[in-house]
Amino acid sequence: MKRFEEKHPLAIRWFHWINLPVLTMMIWSGLMIYWANDVYRVGWGDTTVLKFFPQSFYEALNLPYRLAYGMALHFFFMWLFAINGVLYVLYTVFSGEWRYLVPNRRSFSEAIQVLLHDLRLRRTHLPRRKFNGAQQIAYTAVILMGAGSLLTGIAIYKPTQFAWLCTLLGGYQAARFEHFWLTIGYVLFIIVHVIQVFRAGWNNFRAMITGFEVVPMEETGHEHR
Repeated sequence: MKRFEEKHPLAIRWFHWINLPVLTMMIWSGLMIYWANDVYRVGWGDTTVLKFFPQSFYEALNLPYRLAYGMALHFFFMWLFAINGVLYVLYTVFSGEWRYLVPNRRSFSEAIQVLLHDLRLRRTHLPRRKFNGAQQIAYTAVILMGAGSLLTGIAIYKPTQFAWLCTLLGGYQAARFEHFWLTIGYVLFIIVHVIQVFRAGWNNFRAMITGFEVVPMEETGHEHR
């Protein structure tokens, strides 16, 4: 026997799905801006192991020579990104949802167990909860990354008007470097997130659309929320 069990409130689902296209457009427009001064690479001295990004990458995505367009898009979607993020944080605080999202003293050890399970080095399943330790750490980290992106973005957009912020972040070049690597962090998070969604299956994905998941009756009494 199976039953439907509520998992994600409507507000959480809205914030999640709004953030998906907004963050995508932020990354897309950010690449248009970065193209004008793509200085970052992995290497040493005159030796480059990996460059972010080759000219062929920009040309394949039709990104070069669109700096003004990219800046206009970036600043427009920045407001949506910021408003959606602030409303999300306020909702989790006042609704009590933060209790399921914020890591606790067992989250880090549980995250290791989740990793071992994903690598097939641990056979037994962890107790079923709304968010496991790895998810709590990852989702909280993304919220902090969002705040970091806004602060570093303001610092490199208005380095004179917000000189105190720019100085606090280590200067203009440091703020730009931090902004860039936060973006790389989003891309890595999205890749891992999508992989985990496929691994979890349709039931987990459906819960983020409808708010409910199908639960076997014998699991009903387990800790979930």
